Parts: sequence; structure tokens; C-alpha cells
Amino acid sequence: MTHPFTHIPILPLSHALSPTTKPALLNVGFLYLSETGLPDDLVANVITECRDFFEKLPWEEKERIEMKNERSFLGWSRVDNETTALNPDHREQLDLSTPHPVPGPEAPLYHNLLAPNQWPSKECLPSFRPVYEDYMRRMSHISTLFTSLIAEAIDLPADAFNKFFDEDQQHKLKIVKYPEVDVPDLPAGASELDRKKWEIKRQGVGPHKDSMLTSYLLQASDQPGLQAQNARGEWVDCKPIPGTLVVAIGQGMEALTDGVCASTTHRVLSPRNGEGARCSVPFFQGVSYDAKFEAMDVPPSVLKLRDEARKGRRDDVEFTFVKGRWGHLGEATLMNRVKSHPDVGERWYPELLAQIRAQQAAATTA
Repeated sequence: MTHPFTHIPILPLSHALSPTTKPALLNVGFLYLSETGLPDDLVANVITECRDFFEKLPWEEKERIEMKNERSFLGWSRVDNETTALNPDHREQLDLSTPHPVPGPEAPLYHNLLAPNQWPSKECLPSFRPVYEDYMRRMSHISTLFTSLIAEAIDLPADAFNKFFDEDQQHKLKIVKYPEVDVPDLPAGASELDRKKWEIKRQGVGPHKDSMLTSYLLQASDQPGLQAQNARGEWVDCKPIPGTLVVAIGQGMEALTDGVCASTTHRVLSPRNGEGARCSVPFFQGVSYDAKFEAMDVPPSVLKLRDEARKGRRDDVEFTFVKGRWGHLGEATLMNRVKSHPDVGERWYPELLAQIRAQQAAATTA
């Protein structure tokens, strides 16, 4: 049985085929990626534009690009508007993606996720769009490279994941601000119930696993708060380290590798009064919404390592990509988005939202 991780490993991109990579994928599912090749000036501009969006953009301009205005789940979300683990996330955010036209009338419903962005106006933030288009383009290349290295690390061909990508594959990005919250210290000896109530009050984003293949988080401020959960259920801090991205293995990767690459539960605790707001810029590598739940032919020797790593693993988060429940990855993704953003669901997907609420009600009474 492997020991639960107590720290997050650091991996230079050029060393991704080193012997340390496989344990990081099987046992942790979370790592710092350094030496990514991203230009320092671009990273600095990404951080500056992120802060300017939240601090300088007029309220009416944010409302003009609000997420609920479109079917795509792209756009701006107010604080406490998204839910995770049935509780509101105390964060403000803007969801973007690599460019796509509006889907045609005959496209499946989940293709509504493929659509143009809602950008803030050039008059308000003239550099915002070019900076983020450049960053998403570069991150698309980095994520494709790293995914090929993951394939090799688990003894698959470098191009093993290519069949799951569209020719013009959509990737997504958020810019996020976690405001301060007025929550006192948790008293020593507090009960488990009091601890849970305290954690909900500090919920920047609740315990969850990222979807799709891999995600790459730029921590755009010095405030801590990001934590990953190990097999014992303990929360391990992922403090900001300059020059790195925090990589999380997604549920899509875990599903397609038959559980070899572990998607790890993580959360963000909001900063408290006097600590300053926390900002972050996560990039989410996509996979074709038309892809089916087809596990790859992972060698038996690697599957044996997977089975060893699974022993004693604690997992309290619902797995989105359950084989047999959905025909395509896009169906699961759309339902997950409706669950997280019920205001968009009420306006554009009322039948799906009704299904989700019925399932939640049944789960609470079971």
C-alpha cells in the first residue's frame, strides 16, 4: 500500500519522463509544473489584466457579459453564484474558452458548450482580449505536450490521447477572485460538525475534482488557500510558488486511463479579513464532447500499480464520468455545468435542472 502524500511534488516540464512522474500521477494527481516556457512578461500581463477586470471593470459592463445571458456557460459570474458540494462558492469569476462559432441547429444539445466568448469591451480593458487569447494559445500547446508526456509515463504511445481531441479542440479558462470573508479562527477542540460549518463559511470553492483531462492553475496572488486531499482525507496546502503552474489530473483523464491517473479532490479556502483577495487563473484542457467512455489499453504492469495506489483511498466527491450513465463526455459535462450554475440552468436548461434537483432530493432522503 502506498503512503498518502503530505506535500505536492514539483516537476520541471523537461523532466516529465523522469521516474518520479508515474508516482505523481498514480498517487497524487496534483503537482507543481515548473520551467514551462511561458514568457515572464505574458504571465505578468495575465495577472495584471485579471486584477484590472475585477477592480476596474464597471458593474454594468460585467452584467453585459453575465454567464446566464448565453447557453454556453461562458461569461461572468457573481460572488456566491456557483455551487459546489451543494454550497455556494464565495468567488467572482469570468469563464472563457478558445474560439468557437455558435453550433448549428442540428447539433446535439451539449454542443451549446461550444460558442464564442463574452469579452469585456475594448474601451474598458483594451489589452484584456489579446493577452488572454495569447495565453490560451500557449497553454493549449503546453497542455498537449504534457498530455503526451503523461501517456509515455504510463507506457502508452505519446499520441495515445490524440483520438479524443477535436481538430479545433476547445479548451477553457477562468479568471477568479476570492474576496475576503469575516470568519474567526476555528476553536481548538471544535466538533466535527462545527468544523464543517466553519469550512462552509470559508468556501471559496468546495471540494471537487476538475473535469476533462488536465488543468493548469496560475496562482495570481500571494494568498494561500488551495488545498489537495490525500488518501487519509487530510488537506495538504498548495501554496503559491513563483514560476510554476499547479497541475491537476481531471476526471476525464482518470476515466480514459481506467483509473491509472488519479483525479484528486481539492478546494480553496477564502482569505480572511486583512489577508487580501486571492486571484487565480486556471486553464482547463478539453477533450472532444463527442468522445465516448472508451478506456485505453493500459499495460497490465501499470494497472497493477494503479490497484496498489487505490488501496485505502478516500473519495467523497461524486465522479462525473461514470461509464454506462452517459453516451458521450459532452452529456456528462453539460449536466455538471447545469448543476454548478443553476441560474443558467433555469433560463436555458429547465428540464435538465429539474432532473438534477430530483436526484439531489432523492439522495438527501435516502
